[in-house]
Amino acid sequence: MSKSPLGLSTSQAAKALGVSLGTIRRWSDMGYLESYRTPGGQRRFSAEQIEHFLAKLQRGAGPSQERIAS
Repeated sequence: MSKSPLGLSTSQAAKALGVSLGTIRRWSDMGYLESYRTPGGQRRFSAEQIEHFLAKLQRGAGPSQERIAS
């Protein structure tokens, strides 16, 4: 995963985690993923955070489907 000083876009984070754009936005809104906004209003995620979250998902320690759906 490339480490841009601007961070990863929503689409880059979704691709890295193998989920949809909507899922990334929802996880960010729910506080599972921390994001920040660019001056243009776009969400950005740190590559390190996405890598850490991916490791959690692979261990089965990520958010449950029931929790995500609510």
